[in-house]
Amino acid sequence: MFKKGLLLTLLLFLTHINASYLEGKKIFENKCSSCHGKYISIKNLKINFFEQDNKIYKLTVPTVNMLAYAIVDGPKRIGDPEDKEMQEIEIEEYLKDYLEEPDISNTICDPIIIKYYEKKEAIKIADDETLNLTHFFMEYKKNRLSKSKPKITELNKFYDENKILDEAKKSNKKLIVYATSKSCYFCKKMERDVLSLKEIQKRMNKDFIFLKVDVDEINLPFNLKKHFKGMTPTFFFVSKNKELENIYPGAWLKDDFITILQENIDEK
Repeated sequence: MFKKGLLLTLLLFLTHINASYLEGKKIFENKCSSCHGKYISIKNLKINFFEQDNKIYKLTVPTVNMLAYAIVDGPKRIGDPEDKEMQEIEIEEYLKDYLEEPDISNTICDPIIIKYYEKKEAIKIADDETLNLTHFFMEYKKNRLSKSKPKITELNKFYDENKILDEAKKSNKKLIVYATSKSCYFCKKMERDVLSLKEIQKRMNKDFIFLKVDVDEINLPFNLKKHFKGMTPTFFFVSKNKELENIYPGAWLKDDFITILQENIDEK
């Protein structure tokens, strides 16, 4: 009896170890995404529901990020976020019960916006699918943020050029060296209006390593100082082999900066 119980415990442990965010994402896309729409920012959702009476998006079900928030972080969240293992089990149980027998009285969504939602149809889902879906929701926020935010390396006087170049070669990416300063008005404006946009961040993350350099505090890397005319912002595009390819002084509008990025992407 002891050995059998131990075996069951081990199998349960291995099942949870093998659970995957990516597998859960596939399940969500195949079984849920046709109803539950893609990400909409919280700011726009608040405007939609609380200022425009749902007239902008006309949502009849929560979006994927609304679901993830409600399940993991919302006021009626499932489980204790301080105890991830137990929270995972509770979310898994909740999902299986709710998907097979949807009940509006048992929803964890914001009660103020439930009035806009239509009755949900039941979904048959296997145990392993429920577990992977659980991982998808629990790790949704972390994965979305890691993909949307640019990987910005703010260089300091201890930076290592060789390590940066090694990373560029391994990832087959070029370098964008962004010359800025704390007193630069146009740098702050461009960071707010252009560099912070998800579309721009996605394009930069895909093909470039982005290096931010405060020229008032440290020298530009890769011997770029001799090419710098003192204007901030200035964007230097450097190959993975340390070769300066292009220089773009000044602040740029979104469409212009997209053109600049495109000009510096090698055909693959």
